[in-house]
Order: sequence, then C-alpha cells, then structure tokens
Amino acid sequence: MNRSVFTFFLIITLLFAIKAMSVKLGIEPSKALQAIEEQLKKSLITHTDKTQFPRSTKPDGSLSTVNSDDWVSGFYPGSLWYMYDYTKDPKWEKAAREWTANLEKEKYNATTHDLGFMLYCSFGNGYRLTKDPAYKEIMLEGARSLSKRFNPKAGTIRSWDFGKWQYPVIIDNMMNLEFLFWATKASGDSSFYKIAVTHANTTMKHHFRKDFSSYHVIDYDTVTGNVRSKGTHQGCADESSWARGQAWGLYGFLTCYRETKDIRYLNFAEKIANFILNNPSTPSDKIPYWDYNAPNITTQERDASAAAITASALLELNSYSKDKKYLAYAEAILKSLSSSAYFADLGTNNHFILKHCVGNKPAKSEIDAPLAYGDYYYIEALIRYNRLTTK
Repeated sequence: MNRSVFTFFLIITLLFAIKAMSVKLGIEPSKALQAIEEQLKKSLITHTDKTQFPRSTKPDGSLSTVNSDDWVSGFYPGSLWYMYDYTKDPKWEKAAREWTANLEKEKYNATTHDLGFMLYCSFGNGYRLTKDPAYKEIMLEGARSLSKRFNPKAGTIRSWDFGKWQYPVIIDNMMNLEFLFWATKASGDSSFYKIAVTHANTTMKHHFRKDFSSYHVIDYDTVTGNVRSKGTHQGCADESSWARGQAWGLYGFLTCYRETKDIRYLNFAEKIANFILNNPSTPSDKIPYWDYNAPNITTQERDASAAAITASALLELNSYSKDKKYLAYAEAILKSLSSSAYFADLGTNNHFILKHCVGNKPAKSEIDAPLAYGDYYYIEALIRYNRLTTK
C-alpha cells in the first residue's frame, strides 16, 4: 500500500472513530440542535416584546425579562444568531436582527463592564455571520465605551460601580477581552489589544490560588495598584471556588491564547481546566454543584450554566492540545446536558433550553432555574462539537 492510500484510510478510520465515540456516549448534536430550534421557535411566539430580553424564570414560574442595560440582554439574541449560524435559514437571521436592534443604545454605556456579553454575543455574532458594516461601527463604539473603564494603575477593567469595594474586578470580566481583541483587528487601533492583555496579565497574577481555583472578586487600590482584598460575591465563601467563575476564567484565558498565541495563556488555561477535571466534588455526570466548596455539597444545587460554559471552553482547548481528556470531559458534559435531566421538554421551562442552573445563591436569586447564558453557551458548545464530529 502506498503512502497516499495509507493516509486516506487512516483519515477515514479516525473520522469513524470520532463518530463511533459520539454514538457510544449518546451525543447526537444535530438532534439536540433540532430540538433547540423547535424550542426557540416557540419562544419567538410568546416573547413578543423585543425590548424585554429573556433572562430566567421567576419563583412563581413566570418569565423573567430584563431591559437592554442588563448584563444578560445579549444572550437571547446571540442564541438566535447561533441558530442562524447552524441552519442558515433566513428566518433566524430576521429574528436575530430584530432582537439585536434594541441593544444598539448600549454602545454608549460606560457604566458596565458587561458590554462583551451585551454587544459581542449579539452584534458580534451578527457581524461574523453577515458582515453588516453597521454592526461593525456599533461594536467599535461599544469597545470604546468599555475601554473607558480601564485603570492603568490597577491594570484592569473595573467591574462594578457599587458595593463595599474601591475598585472591584470579577473573574467574569475575562469574558470581555474577546470583544477588545476583535476591536483591534477591526480598527487597527492597538489600544484595545493592550488593555486586553494588561487585564489578562493582572488577572493571572492576582485572581488565582496555587491550585488554580479562582477568587470571584479582587479589590484594587487605584493609587498604588495593590490588591486590597480577595473574596466572593456569588460564591459560598471568600476562599471557595464558585463553579461558574472557574468556567469564566478557563474560557477567557483560552480566548487570550487564540488571539495572542502567547503560550502562557494556554498553559494557564490548562491548569484551570485540570482543577475542574480533577475536582473530587464533581458528580459523575460532570455537572458541577454551584460552588466546588459548598458545605454539605451533595445537598447543593447543580449549575448547568457553569457546565455549558466549561464544555464550550474545553472543546476549544481540545483543538490546542494532544491530550484528548478535554474532549472526553466536554462530551460527558454535553451528554448530561442533552439528557432529560437537564434538557427541558418542548414547550416547558418558559422556552429556555436548560434546567437546573444557579444565578446568585447568596442573594437568593435564580436558584435551580433556567438562565439565558446557560442556553447560549450550551448551543455554542453543541455547534462546536457538531463541527468537530462532521469534519
């Protein structure tokens, strides 16, 4: 057998092996995405006010929605864009455009660090798929607004303008950096890039413990740049590891590696991933409890949103690593999320996709509830996995 024939058969064998593995695990991303499409179709019928963005379910079971200035506002439009990405059906582009349009005014909002979630998940996906020049200008204005929250002395983008802190920075803020990296590529202005890498480097220095678990909130002194305190706002304790925060960090540093090719970010992301993969508190279905260190942990709620973010990030990490443990773990998460234990029946759950997420347990908010961002990252992970298995 000559070398070219051998190579051809080797490639075919590997492709069949990947597909066989996905069948063995019970993951059929195309079927899950088809079911999601049906659920989203129903949501378009019931969600008629396009200025009120689906966020969660209230304790009484009714739909919880938010205005455009809420950090969650971009996820439902982003999910619609992902459905267009997957189906290429113009009806999804139309729906995504209609919902995205009502976010435009947030491009001037310099009072929040969440513009990456609000604008990049919506307009960013829209621009990626349509190259609409108006979307580009909206996002560049938003990136300029976000940049106003950067403090050179602290070396970070400020997160909140409330609370007991002088200059609080939360691990979630890592998710904004992709927006800034894009802005440099789109505009040629390197200031966005410099802010992003400075924020990442400062976070890498101060936000993580020796075991690569993450603090939620770091408070900085704006005069000296020193750390004033390390703690949490949404985790169970200052020294605990809030599950969704761990996922934000993993995802954010992988984005930094993708955009800079700086190997430090990849190595750091792998260490965060290994903390997740090897955590003894994680149940066998790989859906973590809302905090890895919560007391009486087996009685605590799971957080499907943390799992969805983690799965999507691990699929990207798999593309950079020869170690297939990251792919296997992502597959295990997707298998669980795609089961009836977490995947809502059609027409239920206020037309959200996933059940059993936790928003902010210390504040008694959105506990064991659906979350718009859980759905967004679950859809993203399924699309990534579908493309991996259908190459």
